[in-house]
Amino acid sequence: MKVAVIPARGGSKRIPRKNIRPFAGKPMMAHSIECARASGLFERIIVSTDDAEITRLAEKLGAEAPFVRPAALADDHAGTTAVIAHAIEWLQGEGTIASAVCCIYATAPFMRGEDLAEGWRLLQSGRWQYVFAATPFAASVHRSFVQTDAGGVEMLFPDLFNTRSQDLPRVLHDAAQFYWGRPEAWLTGGRVFDRHSTIVAIPPWRVQDIDTEEDWLQAEAMALRLGARDPGSH
Repeated sequence: MKVAVIPARGGSKRIPRKNIRPFAGKPMMAHSIECARASGLFERIIVSTDDAEITRLAEKLGAEAPFVRPAALADDHAGTTAVIAHAIEWLQGEGTIASAVCCIYATAPFMRGEDLAEGWRLLQSGRWQYVFAATPFAASVHRSFVQTDAGGVEMLFPDLFNTRSQDLPRVLHDAAQFYWGRPEAWLTGGRVFDRHSTIVAIPPWRVQDIDTEEDWLQAEAMALRLGARDPGSH
């Protein structure tokens, strides 16, 4: 059984109630739930939350919210891996053994079903413990620098100053959309960003982490550029 788990706690501080705040005509987490449902990949779609309003909305949207996430896993310090492990343990307690568990962020309005499907294909190969969405940095991190206390600048990779940009390695970052994983990887706290993981490459124009109001405004601008889409086109 393939299970999607969508973490959606109620106490977001930087963007209050961001998981259910209206985005592109519907509550933010509706985009993730609808994409997961339209993909046809999952036998169960579970929202892990500590919030009664989020529970009601999840069920209205066709997902499940069958348990209340413990308070210890619902604060600002709770890690995603622990939240997914809790959901897997709850399923096991109910007699359900998942073959694969995909963590889908509630704030992933640009996620697409074909990317989820590619992630599942890669996980099925048996080579990987995790498969997740990633995208290249907009600018080379090898040209990055910090400002010193004296006001000057200092390169992080000074030895690469004279290296041609085309000779620098491609560096990627998490796209903050989805993370396929084997149940044992989640349960043992396996690190996602490691050699036992691989990626589904997402173009930068479909990636926007949403943690601040500035992020939210950028995501709204992206949604306008991409145009309105029905759930099946995610």
